[in-house]
Amino acid sequence: MVKAGKAIVFLCLAWLISLPGQLRAQSGDLDKVIAQLDTAAAKFSSAQADFTWDIFTSAVSDHDLQTGTIYFERKKGNTQMAAQLKQDNGKPAPKTVLYDGGELKLYEPTIKQLTLMQAGANRGQFESFLTLGFGGSGSDLESNWKVSLLGTEQMGGVSVAKLDLVPKEQKVMDMFSHVTIWVDPARGVSYKQIFYQPTGDTRTATYQNIRYNVPLAAGVFQIKAAPGTTTVRR
Repeated sequence: MVKAGKAIVFLCLAWLISLPGQLRAQSGDLDKVIAQLDTAAAKFSSAQADFTWDIFTSAVSDHDLQTGTIYFERKKGNTQMAAQLKQDNGKPAPKTVLYDGGELKLYEPTIKQLTLMQAGANRGQFESFLTLGFGGSGSDLESNWKVSLLGTEQMGGVSVAKLDLVPKEQKVMDMFSHVTIWVDPARGVSYKQIFYQPTGDTRTATYQNIRYNVPLAAGVFQIKAAPGTTTVRR
């Protein structure tokens, strides 16, 4: 601890003098990350990863852990996403979530139900969440979020940028106060995401075994519903 008053004043002055330069450096670093994401988005065609989703409910201090595999593919400007959930809290709980062309599908084979939801006027919002750290451009990121660079970290042997995102739209802010993502700006793939809700609940996604720009298995963006499946539209 510095006890001398003059030393404290000196340190405070030194910090104030250096602050503008630090802010410029952080701004420059963020600009570099945004530019890298723009370049990566132009090269992005597909990604596949194993995921763990940790849904934390603060009111009861409960964690719900879901695991599975997620797929992304972009062709002619159209983004497809498929998530195959395999386990819920260590128990088999197969589900498939599919997004394509503005339509979101949830297939639950155990209850034989297929739920369909049209993004409609919210399509841009849907896709901004889908491509959050997976093929989304830096320019789109800045269009939808107030972006701050929190530094860089090592994940899976890769240097990733830690970005904090605050929604620009109030209706998104009502769902999530902010989102923190750890993204490899060179490839445009995410290693971790935390969505913070105003209630204190969080949704954390971690990704491993990431495969970038490789051919995906045939049929990953198709749902083959079993006979007798009920379709519900919302």
